[in-house]
Amino acid sequence: MPRHSSVILHGMKLVTDGDVWTNGYIFLQNETIIAVGKDLKDDDFSGIPRRAYKENMVAFPGFIDIHTHGGYGVDVMDGKQEVFETLGASLPSEGTTAYLATTITQEKENITRALQTGAAYYRRQREAGVAELLGFHLEGPFINAKKKGAQPEEHIKSDALDLYKAFQQEADGTIRVVTYAPETLGGLDLTAYISETGAIPSIGHSDATYEEMKTAVAAGAKHITHLYNGMRGFHHREPGVVGAAYTIDELKSEIIVDGLHSSPPAVATAYRTGGFRNLFLITDSMRAKGLQDGTFDLGGQDVTVQGEKAILADGTLAGSIITMDRCLRNMRAYTDATLPELAAMTAGNQAKALGIDDRKGSIVPHKDADIVLLNEHLDVEETWCCGQLAYQSEER
Repeated sequence: MPRHSSVILHGMKLVTDGDVWTNGYIFLQNETIIAVGKDLKDDDFSGIPRRAYKENMVAFPGFIDIHTHGGYGVDVMDGKQEVFETLGASLPSEGTTAYLATTITQEKENITRALQTGAAYYRRQREAGVAELLGFHLEGPFINAKKKGAQPEEHIKSDALDLYKAFQQEADGTIRVVTYAPETLGGLDLTAYISETGAIPSIGHSDATYEEMKTAVAAGAKHITHLYNGMRGFHHREPGVVGAAYTIDELKSEIIVDGLHSSPPAVATAYRTGGFRNLFLITDSMRAKGLQDGTFDLGGQDVTVQGEKAILADGTLAGSIITMDRCLRNMRAYTDATLPELAAMTAGNQAKALGIDDRKGSIVPHKDADIVLLNEHLDVEETWCCGQLAYQSEER
């Protein structure tokens, strides 16, 4: 793929600042967006190479997946450098330009190895043209066994603030999100500590009541992990975790829009109740994403993948094999969300939550040149990571 120090992408629709421009352009220089606009003239930016696109294509900010266990044959829990190299090279094919590597409930030693390996990669990553590792999403082991889902029950821990501190130290401070159950022993102390030390407490695999959710939010909880899955559902007398997601303004929710983890009407309900500003599209993908059907490992458990579904032997859904671009297309189909709303749910909301919206999450000057070009069907045609062309479809 060609490499440019400067290039102008032009002619396409451009999603920027909550609007859609026609005949837009983006001036990229090295790793940064220098200028954006519309109706590029022949004498604008003289001498800068140009790359023209059809008017029915649309430029989005690069997607940010804050919950992925792996894909393309690798899993974060493998604890190997090649995991992050593979994900960095492969995720741009689905429009993802940055991600949080997500662990699973496992033995302390296995989680530690994954965190140490990822932290080493995080410190040395410098290459443009690959998806950026933003840090870790620690999913478990501080969860409720009643709502374990595909998390191995034998490794679940409670009253484990010291263990979290040890994990964050081994990760060199790169844990950004923690999925946990606030109603378990020590859960509120953990909530407060996570929040006070700069990470995001995200409630998941939880059987919390609505009142327990309110208490957790008061202690610092901010997110809900994979809405509807692994949690106390909504009941008209006990709204539970889902009811809290619908009604507590401080909470923002991840959602897997694959039609399996959340049915289309459930996705539409979340969109209409909480609004697009409170949703993060995620994949929750596992090793089998991008591969053929078969049996794969997830946290030491066999997962059978057939068609669109990944399940344990007992039929429990075990992560997904969906890609971020398919999540976007499904969200559009299920809700008729606008292009700016889709950009928020795939990038803008994530960047704000992680505190990196000064450099990622939107197509504006001075931010990282992370761009995904989609065709009229919202399929990925090109992905640019920090100003370098990282993926190009065969049709382009």
